[in-house]
Amino acid sequence: MNPLQRYEPLVDDVEAFRAACDRPLPSVVRVNEINASVDRVRAALDEEGVAYDPVEWHDGLLTLPDGSPGTNWPYVHGWTHGQEEVSVLPGLALDARPGERVWDACAAPGSKTTQIADDMNDTGTVVANDNNLGRLSALRHNAERLGVTNVVVTNQDARNFSTKPLAFDEFDRALVDAPCSCEGTCRKNPDVLDQWTYEHVEAVAGIQKGILTRAVQATRPGGTVVYSTCTFAPEENEAVLDHALRGTDCDLVAFELPVETAPGVTEWDGETYDERVELAHRVYPHHNDTGGFFCAKLRVGGDERAGGSASDSTAVDA
Repeated sequence: MNPLQRYEPLVDDVEAFRAACDRPLPSVVRVNEINASVDRVRAALDEEGVAYDPVEWHDGLLTLPDGSPGTNWPYVHGWTHGQEEVSVLPGLALDARPGERVWDACAAPGSKTTQIADDMNDTGTVVANDNNLGRLSALRHNAERLGVTNVVVTNQDARNFSTKPLAFDEFDRALVDAPCSCEGTCRKNPDVLDQWTYEHVEAVAGIQKGILTRAVQATRPGGTVVYSTCTFAPEENEAVLDHALRGTDCDLVAFELPVETAPGVTEWDGETYDERVELAHRVYPHHNDTGGFFCAKLRVGGDERAGGSASDSTAVDA
């Protein structure tokens, strides 16, 4: 069975959903404002004769009708970065501020890490972690090409992440862009549908629960945790949020995204989830001509310290 069939009860227009999933995904780049302004990048692409169309909902995103985002000099010089439209959404939800401490729990190959650094004006500290050492080389390459200097790279299992090498014990914000079954990426990688198994969904859901739990624990009271995936599976989305709501001191909060979305689902395959999961956003390919995505925003509980951000000390112990 094509795994997309199991999600048809969740969508408003099955025919449009399946048709969108069969179309190739547009090629998009994000402007890296650490190195160049949006206007300067557009002028450079014009000078090079590179066609582009602005993305309506985000000034810093450009669609390249001819594809190949990495074949022009603005890309080589770190002015742009190839990044799918929906991949930008978790960073928008996280809303990282200059000077803060941010943990990107599953960071490689670094698109969201470098976006966060850009949002922070390359100040503060972004701890970019991944358990895959090979993928971290891509993250380091991307950070260097884009001129990012506020990133600390770590190689740990995020479920047991230790702040011991750092000069601080907690973060202002954390992003968990979790490993998942990836059906939402089928427009750029159709093979994910052939490789999909329910056993993998069950296995990866356990990993996701562990990472999100650790992210809540590692974030200061009053801080923000964003959870995102590129899967449609409620087992990996709403069920993971339900687990965090039951087992950690956090709450889901309402937030807006600049694209059309559907709310999280509270019932699936005989299971019922906390009604607060409706505050999450489901992004379906046929609504915005994008990939599929899921995004939720949590506020960590407890008594928030006076002064808020604990971002005044150095990132790593001497």
